[in-house]
Amino acid sequence: MVNNEKYTELLLYLQQLGRVVVAFSGGVDSTFLLRAAKEALGEENVKAITIATPYIPRWELDEAKVFAKEMGIAFERMEFPLPEAIKNNPEDRCYLCKKAVFTTLKAAALAGGFSHVVDGTNLDDLGDYRPGLRALAELEIKSPLRDCRLTKADIRQLSQQLRLPTWDKPSYACLLTRIPYGQELKAEDFIKIEQAERYLMQLGFRAVRVRLHGTLARIEVPAPQRRELFDEQLLTQISSQLKAFGFHYVTLDLEGYRTGSFNEALPMAGGDDR
Repeated sequence: MVNNEKYTELLLYLQQLGRVVVAFSGGVDSTFLLRAAKEALGEENVKAITIATPYIPRWELDEAKVFAKEMGIAFERMEFPLPEAIKNNPEDRCYLCKKAVFTTLKAAALAGGFSHVVDGTNLDDLGDYRPGLRALAELEIKSPLRDCRLTKADIRQLSQQLRLPTWDKPSYACLLTRIPYGQELKAEDFIKIEQAERYLMQLGFRAVRVRLHGTLARIEVPAPQRRELFDEQLLTQISSQLKAFGFHYVTLDLEGYRTGSFNEALPMAGGDDR
């Protein structure tokens, strides 16, 4: 049993919601929220729904299913095509995407007899450029972690105490964030980005991003790991493999991985968890 004031507050918050659908990505936040919802409401009153879009990596979808099954929670994977409104990757893509996805998710929840849809937004998310939060507010999606003042650090610490396998999982955002604003979104680009990032993760670079610039791949790895790439044999190996995935040119971002690097060109110049 976890003895923590914020966690106790979270359980009480969830108990007031009745039956809930958890928008479940399999990440740190939503896995923790799903576990708390089960404790607060009982597994019969909780359902995990994962939205499968073309820009969510297949391995993340597979992990979400496994996590839900291990917790004994009813799970559903909903296929969702690329929304027409975001096909050119506009700056408000997150708002447009979440509005479309959560409208569908909320309708499914209500039809299934659930009272609310809850998501894993946490307190730290309020400090980032996240236009999707506006969509959640408009649709009255509940964000228990944020409302109970839980930060990312809190969630990781509590997840470790609860022995959740995601407690130290790196943050991961959808593949839209790898493509510059205004560039047309294509299924084949999502596939090669996912392949490239998965390959680099297998090499030991956990928090990695492969940003797409036309036919060029810009690799971001955590700053402390940049020196690991300065090996001629490894660089040749990575370049060869990424070209096999479909990139024509492969380059390394000298600043290393940072959240929201494409947002640096926006007027608001804020990062987010990307």
